[in-house]
Amino acid sequence: MKNFLRLLRYGAPFWFQWLPGVLFLAMVGVLDTFRTLLFQPIFDQVLRPDAPEGPILLGLPNSPWHFDLRVIVPSFLHMHNAWNVVAFALVVATVLKGLCDYLGTYLVNYAGFGMITDLRNHLYEATLRRSSSFFHKHATGTILSTLINDVDRVQNAVSSVIGEFLQQFFTFVVGLVFVIRLGGHLSWALLLFVPVVITSARKIGREVRTRTRTGQDKLAEIQNILHETVTGNRIVKAFSTELWEVLRFKKAATRLFRANLRSVRIQSISSPLMDSVGAIAIAMFLFIGRNEIIHGHMTMGIFGAFIILLFKLYDPVRKFAYFYNSFQQAMGASASIFGFFDTKDDVKEKPHALALKGFAKSVTFENVGFSYSTEDGEHQILHHVDFNVHADEVMALVGPSGAGKSTLVNLIPRFFDVTSGRILVDGHDLRDLTLSSLRRQVAQVTQETILFNDTVRNNIAYGQPEVKRSVVELAARNALAHDFIMSMPQGYDTVIGEKGFRLSGGERQRLAIARAILKNSPILILDEATSALDAESESLVQAALANLMQGRTVLVIAHRLGTIRRANRIAVLEEGRITAIGSHEELLVSSPTYQRLYQLQFMDVPEPLDSETPGAPAAEPPLTTVRGK
Repeated sequence: MKNFLRLLRYGAPFWFQWLPGVLFLAMVGVLDTFRTLLFQPIFDQVLRPDAPEGPILLGLPNSPWHFDLRVIVPSFLHMHNAWNVVAFALVVATVLKGLCDYLGTYLVNYAGFGMITDLRNHLYEATLRRSSSFFHKHATGTILSTLINDVDRVQNAVSSVIGEFLQQFFTFVVGLVFVIRLGGHLSWALLLFVPVVITSARKIGREVRTRTRTGQDKLAEIQNILHETVTGNRIVKAFSTELWEVLRFKKAATRLFRANLRSVRIQSISSPLMDSVGAIAIAMFLFIGRNEIIHGHMTMGIFGAFIILLFKLYDPVRKFAYFYNSFQQAMGASASIFGFFDTKDDVKEKPHALALKGFAKSVTFENVGFSYSTEDGEHQILHHVDFNVHADEVMALVGPSGAGKSTLVNLIPRFFDVTSGRILVDGHDLRDLTLSSLRRQVAQVTQETILFNDTVRNNIAYGQPEVKRSVVELAARNALAHDFIMSMPQGYDTVIGEKGFRLSGGERQRLAIARAILKNSPILILDEATSALDAESESLVQAALANLMQGRTVLVIAHRLGTIRRANRIAVLEEGRITAIGSHEELLVSSPTYQRLYQLQFMDVPEPLDSETPGAPAAEPPLTTVRGK
């Protein structure tokens, strides 16, 4: 019920469409019942040649629940006999019902689709604003399944189904009122069937909700496999694992198939059950009604209208089981949606946080520790890290793979929060600053270059769509990317494909550098920016990085010591601890780890084949924070 009320809040802005839509659909129920009541004068007067002239009545004679049909016929039409009056009433009621049905369905669907659009937009915004740990804890397929499939389940219930539900509901309510009035004591027999209908609907609905959630989880599993194999198709081909991946997908598809069958098996009980209950009720009323007519308690017309109304009630009751199942499916899906909304972020912005105007002095690490939790317990990545980087200084971080270098630099833009100690920017604790103002001061270029399936121009100007073309070109020139961009078919308007697959590694990296140049942030983080490039590409990227580093405070991570020898200071990180800080010459004397790294690269010492051998200069994964999920 809590999730249902939360969904209703999304519908509140559309009350101007909901209200008239509901009223129009209520009129559909009234007019549909009115058309059914016309069977009373049809049986009692129109189809009886010996019927006397007089009032054409709807309802019970000698009771307040009747009126003369002739009052609805305009006098200028001069209609007096029963046939003309009933035919006129039937045609007018049908036209008005159709008009109300169209307007009501349109307005209710307008409100339903508008409500879902707001929900989808809010969910997407909430997902993007989650901290980095959220994306490490949830597989991509699970996130996509919630954003697409779960929202689609809710959309089906509140847009497509709700219009028909309201129409059937009002038809049922109005019809039930007249069934009770026309049937008299016969109508009370309906109470015998109410407990059966309600009890069965509740039990079936509860099972449907559970099965729907299971089915959505299996669908998320399939989407996760699709995402992995499509984005990693080259690895699949390189290892010739197409057959293995196909079998993995088939097993997941079979699990979804079985989950759907279990759901359908439960839902399919509803319609036959309602059919059986309805058939028993109608058969019973036919038997009782025959005796009522014989004894003169009811006319043929009244009983005919009564039994046809009863048939009309049967259709909404049967459909209510479908509506209830759809509602339970939506509630199952909404549990996952609101679960995303209710996720507690590890990185939170304080109320009334300070907006950082700029960067001028230093970045300081004070006794910084970082750990992450798993089912196996706490894993400590960084221990008592203390150092500072002054404005316009180049600080390099070196050390073996897994030492925590990428984790350390990813704490600066607050992708994660420290678990002990603090990080200061110009004397302000990062946790006291607004996230947007902090991240405006930081630019990153990493080994794993993230580009979008858009034009070259839009990738360079990402986040700044209003920037002039000339400024974009200047950034590209400084990144040594302008020449290869101009050689492309549409130049800066060329679409580079998903993740920039149409470009070489060096070209992708130079576009990322151009993007960082255009952002013009005073703090720059370079994380293995050249480790995956060949010698020629690396030389071009190194030249572009030199342009990018000018006048900025830089933290650079690289295994290749040639990349970092221009640094003012170098920090050696081992097992999450800073073991030495100094210049290149100082570390060659004071740090055994730095000496070993230097010898491995510049003294022709054979590199160990085992990347786990201590001191081996194997390339560090592009984001070591993955180990810090």
